[in-house]
Amino acid sequence: MAQPPNIDGILITWGDRLFYPSNRVVKVKPQPRLSGEAARLRAAAIRKRIEATVVRRAPQVMVKVTGGGRGMKAIAAHFRYISKNGRLEIEDQRGEAMRGKDSLRDLADEWRIGGSLIPDEAEPGHRREAYNIMLSMPRGTDPLTVQRAAREFAQTELAGHKYVMVLHDHQANPHVHISVRAESRVGTRLNPRKADLHRWRETFAGKLRGHGIEAEASRQATRGSSRNYDPLWRVKAREDGRLRTSRPGTKSGSRSRATRAEAIEAWRQLGQALAKSGGPADQELSRSIAKFIHDMLSTQIPVSPDRATNRPAPVLQTQPKLER
Repeated sequence: MAQPPNIDGILITWGDRLFYPSNRVVKVKPQPRLSGEAARLRAAAIRKRIEATVVRRAPQVMVKVTGGGRGMKAIAAHFRYISKNGRLEIEDQRGEAMRGKDSLRDLADEWRIGGSLIPDEAEPGHRREAYNIMLSMPRGTDPLTVQRAAREFAQTELAGHKYVMVLHDHQANPHVHISVRAESRVGTRLNPRKADLHRWRETFAGKLRGHGIEAEASRQATRGSSRNYDPLWRVKAREDGRLRTSRPGTKSGSRSRATRAEAIEAWRQLGQALAKSGGPADQELSRSIAKFIHDMLSTQIPVSPDRATNRPAPVLQTQPKLER
């Protein structure tokens, strides 16, 4: 008699590739396999994320590193910018709020000597002494909830560092600016990479969900998007009429094509696994995935062959067959 498919195991294997790519790091020792209750809970979490992505199309959080200062003059200028020259309340890592130009000068003095000395003017090529981070949610999200989630994000991800944060709720999307000192109290330095940014998005989304705000932190490929987001300097240059070059609105390189192909294959595997489940909810979710894949293929440019195996991109069923 044929063994029934291990639906939860398939969900964990392919769901991790879509939603937790930072877990796919080759280790010297093999990672323990989840089993029993741990596997059931993990698979349930994957189901929730599938539903949020393909059924409810949950809002996506945005976490961006928008720059950083190499000298104290640049860092202090950013303090003035995010606080509107002291008119907006600025909050530090201790939860203390301040306002006004005098407070900004005191803050700059504290950062200048609160650890390794930060010179006013940095030499060309000097390391960054601060990073500027922006956390944002779409229009309509409660700004004070965004601020609370950003505060909890900073307490988790930036612990041990000096930082300040300011809520901007006067524009279309409520967002929080954070400026964090690169050097921590114990001398270690912040150096965010792509994996860190993905984890930061996950953390911020989790904090928002903890306050009852639906939020997701899926990669573009996972949700069928390939938009080329402009860095802040291009946005500002365009606003000022100084932008002289253009760039494609969507990603079309071989790497992005391969990433989209991998995401579509993962969605296909998830849809087929759920279609084999005896549960009506799983089968309905499978049909939603099939429609999601169809929408991805109808709106995206064709994906490229798999670079690693040189295999053609997978042929997808738009409606996975349900086993009787």
